[in-house]
Amino acid sequence: MSKQLLPSKPIIAPSMLKCDFGDLEQEIQNLESAGAKTLHLDVMDGHFVPNLSYGALVIEKLRERTELIFDAHLMISNPEKYVDSYIKAGCEWITVHIEAVPEPEELLQKIRNAGCLAGIAINPGTQVSEIELLKGKVDLVLVMSVEPGFGGQKFQPIAISKVEEVRQHFGDDVLISIDGGIGPQTIPEVAKAGVDVFVAGSTIFETACYETAIREMSEIARTHSLSYN
Repeated sequence: MSKQLLPSKPIIAPSMLKCDFGDLEQEIQNLESAGAKTLHLDVMDGHFVPNLSYGALVIEKLRERTELIFDAHLMISNPEKYVDSYIKAGCEWITVHIEAVPEPEELLQKIRNAGCLAGIAINPGTQVSEIELLKGKVDLVLVMSVEPGFGGQKFQPIAISKVEEVRQHFGDDVLISIDGGIGPQTIPEVAKAGVDVFVAGSTIFETACYETAIREMSEIARTHSLSYN
């Protein structure tokens, strides 16, 4: 795993699904000033999930405006048809869903060959056993703690045991990310379970000060985990 693609942990990744789409450039500047190192880009197609967001063309324009790491979460059907566009757009981390690609090995290797981190995501109803054969073939495992497709949902506690299972099986060779209902109340348990990347939307974008929100979550995560450098 390239150190250039890995900020120091814990990583608070603002979910751009909750940002002000009417002023994206200003939002990015605000997040940079607040200390964000990674932007979580929620790509939804209205088919794999019942909602639409943005695609590679928008991300490509955002790439021109920041050097922050782009963490692309492809909540789309047939991602193998579109992944080249996200590589070209400048995404450094690219995650696809095991539910969309039951045999993702070739696609994950393609992402890695492009110099990106390759991630696999699992929904709340998917067992960790569905991705166990990917050990050594992924750089990131994203555990969804809500159903994908909408922001502002309530955290599902089942995600905690899944994170523990992922960490036990994959060891320290992967980043573990969690997405859905993440904030000061839910971070302690998931940090303790082994999460490295905390995707947060409402907790950041619905506060008056992004810097305070990011710093508070970072401190909570660091306090509750012994694995961060």
